[in-house]
Amino acid sequence: MQERTSTGAGIVEPMEARFVDELPRDPGWQFEPKWDGFRCVAYRKGEAVDLRAKSGKPLGRYFPEVVAAVRALPGDGLVIDGELVIPQGGTLSFDALQMRLHPAESRIRRLARETPAKYVLFDMLAAPGGEDLTGRPLAERRAALEKFVAGFEGGASFRLSPHTCERAEAQRWLRKAGGALDGVVAKRIDGAYEGGERAMLKIKRLRSADCVVGGFRYGTKERLVGSLLLGLYDEAGLLDHVGFTSTIRDEERAALTRRLERLKGPPGFTGKAPGGPSRWSTERSGEWEPLPHELVVEVRYDHVTGNRFRHGTKLLRWRPDKAPRQCTFAQIEREARPGLIIGEVVEA
Repeated sequence: MQERTSTGAGIVEPMEARFVDELPRDPGWQFEPKWDGFRCVAYRKGEAVDLRAKSGKPLGRYFPEVVAAVRALPGDGLVIDGELVIPQGGTLSFDALQMRLHPAESRIRRLARETPAKYVLFDMLAAPGGEDLTGRPLAERRAALEKFVAGFEGGASFRLSPHTCERAEAQRWLRKAGGALDGVVAKRIDGAYEGGERAMLKIKRLRSADCVVGGFRYGTKERLVGSLLLGLYDEAGLLDHVGFTSTIRDEERAALTRRLERLKGPPGFTGKAPGGPSRWSTERSGEWEPLPHELVVEVRYDHVTGNRFRHGTKLLRWRPDKAPRQCTFAQIEREARPGLIIGEVVEA
């Protein structure tokens, strides 16, 4: 049986995207920025408002200011799709979003006042009055959304996500990806809203960095290396943990394990170390083995947040020609900000 929201409406599974290497070249596509936030479908029925994450879990408790803003919208029976973001320091902060996922209501209320979230809208699934738009083409849904937002002049809590049908413009966005912009999403202009289906395309700008292997973890089932722990030097010369890579070929794990066990020993990470208090959940926080600062690898990554790789990285090659001291944060600190694109969302 379909789960019901607090508005009485059935939950709509968000339409999802599959990863591709480049922007589509054939006609008929609409391109949008892929924002670095929490995907959110909002439901409003009378005074009842429900915010749902991509997983279907409720988000309203953590974003009371957005619940209040959706409740104040004109019309009834509304269902809209978008991204929750928190502007901070001229860009968008994923860390600030994660801080909202806290059990203490008093803390959430305080953060809602200090760092209010914005709701970046990019689709309308049900119009005011409850008319189902999911079977309509994207072009019609977008037009309905733009007309609706114009009717209440946007409001301080809402932003329309920019869009373009020009591949060249989307390519410029992609070149600027990093920080608040996570990439570009492509949607068929004539496509219906296919809930739960990977009917969209997502394209990310992939970059590489040379990192010191400051430690490693054993795998969960056998005593073979499971992941390499990556570090970069800060301005004080301390090695900070920035992420991990587990893309080691199975046929290479035994030999690599023997090599690392011969080296095993301090100093490991001399700055921020893995396994400490953290909101990151992309990696196990169990025990790890330190290594001297001798080994360097080049890894491919897609996103940096809070001086860490957001996701696991791909091991490209070992760099015996690279001095560990050359592996500094300067490699990733020059992430380009997408300028005016962010401004359309951040500015009040």
